[in-house]
Amino acid sequence: MTPAIFGIAGPTLSDDERAFFKEADPAGYILFGRNCETPDQLRALTDDLRTIHGREKTLISIDQEGGRVARLRPPQWSPFPAGEAFDRLYRIAPASAIEAARCNARAMGLELAEMGITVDYHPPLDVRQPDAHDVIGDRALGSDPMQVAALGRAILDGLAEAGVAGCVKHMPGHGRTSVDTHKALPTVTASEEELEIDLAPFRTLNDAPIGMTGHLVFEVWDKENPATLSETVIREIIRGKIGFDGLLLTDDIDMEALDGSVPERSERAIAAGCDVVLNCWAKMDDMHGIVSRIPSMSEKTAQRLDAALAGTGIASREMDKQALLAKRDELLALAEAAA
Repeated sequence: MTPAIFGIAGPTLSDDERAFFKEADPAGYILFGRNCETPDQLRALTDDLRTIHGREKTLISIDQEGGRVARLRPPQWSPFPAGEAFDRLYRIAPASAIEAARCNARAMGLELAEMGITVDYHPPLDVRQPDAHDVIGDRALGSDPMQVAALGRAILDGLAEAGVAGCVKHMPGHGRTSVDTHKALPTVTASEEELEIDLAPFRTLNDAPIGMTGHLVFEVWDKENPATLSETVIREIIRGKIGFDGLLLTDDIDMEALDGSVPERSERAIAAGCDVVLNCWAKMDDMHGIVSRIPSMSEKTAQRLDAALAGTGIASREMDKQALLAKRDELLALAEAAA
């Protein structure tokens, strides 16, 4: 198996994609808006992906946080709020915010599971900082590490109850970024003591099934390499200080924060200690290049992948999506009433 997650160009698999995926045997797939037109079409696509290797458990993933990061959108799918909505409620009613986040994630997970999606790249555990770039911004669950961890746990639990694995991101913390990593590489100059704030939510939720790195340079740990490509950050900080032992993915390896060709970046990420490369843009040349440059999946990564997918597709039957959404809205209204 190739330790990579690949994108798909359109709403159906092309013959070239099907042949390539069958031969490459990737760890999984990622969906974007270009792949999601209607519920029937999307379910047919995910069913098609499963048939390629006939696995009962297949990593089929999506970025569905709510707010501006949502690949499934109305009118075909339900609207979900950004993390900031739960942050506002937590400030006045923590227990209500936790319940609202859990209900929201359960409903989101039910919708994803119905589409055949098994992994959601959610929640972001990046602690919001006042002067940072807004690439995180209202996606954040707050500026207090304990609050971020509490809401993050509710999201992971809600997704899991619907049969979907969550993914904590962006380790070791994206809250201090000065630029959008889609466009440039940020350098974080904070001290090790200051960065304890950023690490805290990840350490609290270090038992999450899946985690994602961030493309940021942390000068105190590695002045030369962004976290995704830094053996020091992955070994000593993510696996060490944070204590994360789940499946570790790169953020999108195509982002302009990284230099070199996409296959070169992928090779460096795996060498640094990432388990799996996330390659989003469905460019056939890049995908072939990745397969030619990175080694086959290690036994340890295969074990982590199996563990991450173990609970997927197994949803509690005692959940009604509309009732969950109504409960969420009732709780979020408390913050509006207090404003």
